[in-house]
Amino acid sequence: MASSGLLLLRRAAEAVRRTPRWQKRLVFFTVGVGTLTYACQDNQVLQICDGTGKKKVVILGTGWAGASFLRNIDTSLYDIHVVSPRNYFTFTPLLPSVTCGTVEARSIVEPVRNIVRKRNGAFRFWEAECFKIDPANKKVHCRSDVGTNIDGNGEFVVDYDYLIVSVGARPNTFNTPGVTENCHFLKEVEDAQNIRKSVLKCFERASLPNISEEERKKNLHFVVIGGGPTGVEFAAELHDFVKEDLAKLYPDVRKYVNISVIEAGGHILTMFDKRITQFAEEKFKRDGIDLKTNFKVVKVSDKDITMTNPATGEIAIPYGMAVWSTGIGTRPIIMDFMKQVGQGNRRVLATDEWLRVQGCADVYALGDCATIAQRKVMEDVAAIFKVADKDNSGTLTVKKIKDVLGDICERYPQVELYLKSNQMKGLHDLLKDSDGNSKELKELDIEQFKKALAQVDSQVKMLPATAQVAAQEGLYLAKCFNRMKICEENPEGPLRIRGSGRHRFKPFRYRHLGQFAPLGGEQTAYQLPGDWVHVGHSTQWLWYSAYASMQFSWRTRMLVVSDWGRRFIFGRDSSSL
Repeated sequence: MASSGLLLLRRAAEAVRRTPRWQKRLVFFTVGVGTLTYACQDNQVLQICDGTGKKKVVILGTGWAGASFLRNIDTSLYDIHVVSPRNYFTFTPLLPSVTCGTVEARSIVEPVRNIVRKRNGAFRFWEAECFKIDPANKKVHCRSDVGTNIDGNGEFVVDYDYLIVSVGARPNTFNTPGVTENCHFLKEVEDAQNIRKSVLKCFERASLPNISEEERKKNLHFVVIGGGPTGVEFAAELHDFVKEDLAKLYPDVRKYVNISVIEAGGHILTMFDKRITQFAEEKFKRDGIDLKTNFKVVKVSDKDITMTNPATGEIAIPYGMAVWSTGIGTRPIIMDFMKQVGQGNRRVLATDEWLRVQGCADVYALGDCATIAQRKVMEDVAAIFKVADKDNSGTLTVKKIKDVLGDICERYPQVELYLKSNQMKGLHDLLKDSDGNSKELKELDIEQFKKALAQVDSQVKMLPATAQVAAQEGLYLAKCFNRMKICEENPEGPLRIRGSGRHRFKPFRYRHLGQFAPLGGEQTAYQLPGDWVHVGHSTQWLWYSAYASMQFSWRTRMLVVSDWGRRFIFGRDSSSL
């Protein structure tokens, strides 16, 4: 019965697909208790129900956060819909390797449909871009350039029960004139492929017989603006590409090659340990990479880059190709959404510790498009005192505080961080008076309690916009959705400070696993949490192992490993295809 109904539904959908556009108005098909509503006219809402009464989860974006959520969500519990302009997930840490042919583009992308292909449950994907979120009516407005509706604009609307916003961020140009028109970015696969083509075109132009020596120097001057991990890794990859491969193919012009890294701050890789920063700067100097620190780019034309420095003033340098890698900015759709939910004065979308968008029901945001606005202890200190003071005596004993300390640390992670950073063993060390003498008092009033917690909020930190954070957020939220029904009946989160009972889930906690900084020449820097730092060739092999194991499928894992092996045997691919 079920199989015949499914067959009928497929035939009905195929019939609609083949129907001429002018006949497509509003068509209903009923199979058992399932209903398919096909709506094209006047940009009506697209409703697809499987008749099971499952909640519809709409995911916007297929980056690290969205793909991680999709990979771990139990599709048998929800009706999953994905809207994204890309029908694949990109392993972004290897994009710099794609720019120089070390790894092929196809090796770092995984089709979205492959991620959920072997799992049960309803799943639909639409290759389109969401341009408006309507939280009041629980709808998202989308636009596709793949096909068009009857109005010819390719727009459609999708309703939702839960919305997962993971659209990522865009490159931040800081409104610098000429950047968008003349610089390459490095956020998408297409960006990496365009950079690769531009590098080879620069070499081909420099090899022409009818240009001057100055023109050759200009064409082979590659500039990277931004001394963060992406910019540094690309500069290192480009240096190795030129030294190991292109110098053999273009021996007559190799002497004109110049690679420059422009950084507005005093050092590169400032988010790493100072030892790594120092090693990277010294290695770049040995490799002949021109490192320009304390230079701010103010304008980019098609011929030169204008920058300022307190010592030299404003100078302009000619270039052949420029890559802009100075951080990320908020997408227009998120800026518009923030105004709707009362966050118009913020720079980035704010969520609570459960990744729920503040001021909006049933909408979650994760990845680079959002940040967790951690509540401060001092804002809730009176409520915390009230929760701990169960007998309403107006004072807290050490035992009372110990009873709720676990919930406080879980709800406010800065408490635990403060204890660790100040080498405190526990509550006894925290509850000291202003003179540093151990508290022998058996009871504390609210003023003494405030005084003990006064410096705790200094440990509140913003999470970095990295793939590691986004992937962990997607995994966390998927687990919450998978356990939603269980946790509604048996909450497992900390005590509610403002309200009764417990939160359904434990709040999100980011676990930093360390970070890599490839520096070229088969050398990589690696920093683990704490004070553990290692730089060298052995770390490069650790980098290979880590990035191979992090691939989403065995297909991409094998392709990446084979690309690395091919590079060692035959060299990088120097074609522009």
